[in-house]
Amino acid sequence: MKGVIVILVFMLHAIPKITIAQLHSFSFEQLDSLQEVEERPIAVFIHTDWCKYCDAMLNTTFKSEAVQISLNKSFYYVDLNAEYKNEIRFRNRVFKFKPTGNDLGIHELAEQLAMLNERVNYPTMCFLNSDFEIVFQYPEFLDAGKMIEVLNELSNEN
Repeated sequence: MKGVIVILVFMLHAIPKITIAQLHSFSFEQLDSLQEVEERPIAVFIHTDWCKYCDAMLNTTFKSEAVQISLNKSFYYVDLNAEYKNEIRFRNRVFKFKPTGNDLGIHELAEQLAMLNERVNYPTMCFLNSDFEIVFQYPEFLDAGKMIEVLNELSNEN
């Protein structure tokens, strides 16, 4: 009997912890109708597939249960790959991919939201108010602790 209990205890510790929170992501096309239901600020994560800091944020910062809960509760979260090649319709405008070379380029909307001091850096967190105006941009890696600080500050402004 002791052997069975030891095995059960071992199995329970071997099972990875399951987080209850899951980050809800929305598209730009959904934001107008979402704002009509409940006004919230918008958090946009602008990244590329090749950026190691972007990848690190996706695999650490956005995996944090506290970050997920805060974003889900107080913001509309949008994930934007800056090299997305399809059109995005947002605020009665069509944004397109702008090629800059062989299979290289930037999406116009990513450029609009991540441009700071005439430059785009990855990753960039861009925060919009419920009127779709940029209120804050953070053009570098944010760990979970710093992200929570930023989210708390921006959610308290509304």
